[in-house]
Amino acid sequence: MSQYESEISRRRTFAIISHPDAGKTTLTEKFLLYGGAIAQAGVVKGKKNTRAATSDWMEIEKQRGISVTSSVMQFQYEGFCINILDTPGHQDFSEDTYRTLMAADSAVMVIDAAKGVEAQTRKLFKVCVMRDIPIFTFINKMDREARDPFELCEEIEHELGIDTYAVNWPIGCGKDFKGVYDRAKKEIIHFTSNGGSKAATATQVALGDPNLDALIGKALHSQLTDDVELLDGASCDFDMDRVRHGKLSPVFFGSALTNFGVEPFLESFLRMTTPPLPRTAGGQVIDSMDDDFSAFVFKIQANMNKAHRDRIAFMRVVSGRFDADREVYHVQGGKKLRLSRPQQLMAAEREIIEEAFAGDIMGVFDPGIFSIGDTLCAPGKKFQFDPIPTFAPEHFQRVRSRDTMKRKQFLKGMEQIAQEGAIQIFKTPYSGMEEVIVGVVGTLQFDVLEYRMRSEYNVELYVEGLPYEYLRWIRTEDGESVREDDLILGTDVKLVEDYKGNQLLLFASQWSINWTAERNKNLTLLEFGGGAQAD
Repeated sequence: MSQYESEISRRRTFAIISHPDAGKTTLTEKFLLYGGAIAQAGVVKGKKNTRAATSDWMEIEKQRGISVTSSVMQFQYEGFCINILDTPGHQDFSEDTYRTLMAADSAVMVIDAAKGVEAQTRKLFKVCVMRDIPIFTFINKMDREARDPFELCEEIEHELGIDTYAVNWPIGCGKDFKGVYDRAKKEIIHFTSNGGSKAATATQVALGDPNLDALIGKALHSQLTDDVELLDGASCDFDMDRVRHGKLSPVFFGSALTNFGVEPFLESFLRMTTPPLPRTAGGQVIDSMDDDFSAFVFKIQANMNKAHRDRIAFMRVVSGRFDADREVYHVQGGKKLRLSRPQQLMAAEREIIEEAFAGDIMGVFDPGIFSIGDTLCAPGKKFQFDPIPTFAPEHFQRVRSRDTMKRKQFLKGMEQIAQEGAIQIFKTPYSGMEEVIVGVVGTLQFDVLEYRMRSEYNVELYVEGLPYEYLRWIRTEDGESVREDDLILGTDVKLVEDYKGNQLLLFASQWSINWTAERNKNLTLLEFGGGAQAD
């Protein structure tokens, strides 16, 4: 194997998904801890002087103790080069999570041991199934009172429709959580608590060891023996091909907070998960080992560095090797360019790089030329990767600046945040942008918008709720634009344009959509514009 192929083969790029508060960001921190990327892990929620989690770099994330934007972290561990995509758990930010999953080759699903499968877990799991990627399950918070492990595995199978295979098994829970049993090695990994911010101390002991009663207690030893016998007799066989296609999920137990079970999970996961997977561009398959460089933009983030007011385009390298001094072709822009200041990231921290390989996530300075879903490839190649699906907004507000003298800052902030994909903005046809209609998937995005406009652009917003719940792009028979006077519309329908000039209708109800379609035969109402629409 050449050095080029070896570099790609050791890449592992995965997203961590969960329902809010299942411990996803804490688990991310512990991966960074074991990888040596940080010396001490932070916590997501805590006292005023406590360190914030590395992946929660936005000030609003630190204040609220939730992730509101996906973050990217790269580190090395035991010969692997790992790209972690930490995603928001809250359903109001699910569109950001969806886009991020498009850049991942596998997913780690974090489940709360006391709560089991929750609503957002189901939704994100469906996205993973659509991507046909491996799904690994980490049942977290075993340091608290937890449900029966057999019951949890059965619930995952029933609720998500995927078989499970317990790679390890918990020994106790809550204060009695002593460690995990490794089924393949047939040994107990006993952990010693150290406060959680440092790597846990582990002791390996064979299942039949005579000192086991003293180490974990007679009752837990007896319970473990019974559980292992039941597991070996009743569980399905481990099949890596089924894992690869998301039909079988390897299950691990542990506690991200105390570090119990985190390192055994990380080691097993890296062995089982795949190197960079191919992507499709129309009918063409682009393999990671192809010599020619290619990548796609899956995320844009403005103002990661407040001192420079910059804008970063996040790219997933799909094939080949990127060299900082080499020209690439921007397919949607139709021109060659050199990517400015290519960087690899640790949340908000960056490092300028000279090269990147298939599987890597890199950020480049964006002067405003990139959009989500854009393809970059070697000059001479002109394929486009399949579009990234978008969610239709379900909540709308009329928004303007409270200070009319800050029109320039208002327009810049609204357009930049909209280009990130966090919000969608619309305006009334033949009017300016002094007042816009903002559409979002979840109402928390309105809070983030107001916070960011105030803190990043120094603009206070006036907002007014609107009654619309549905959005449809419109197409006419002759392909021409329409005026509101040309249409028969009810009082609960509004004609708007997006910032690219596409015309849309906003509706207050499904009934109103049907009524409008009946009375405007020259119109075709489309549920999506551009790329495919997510459910």
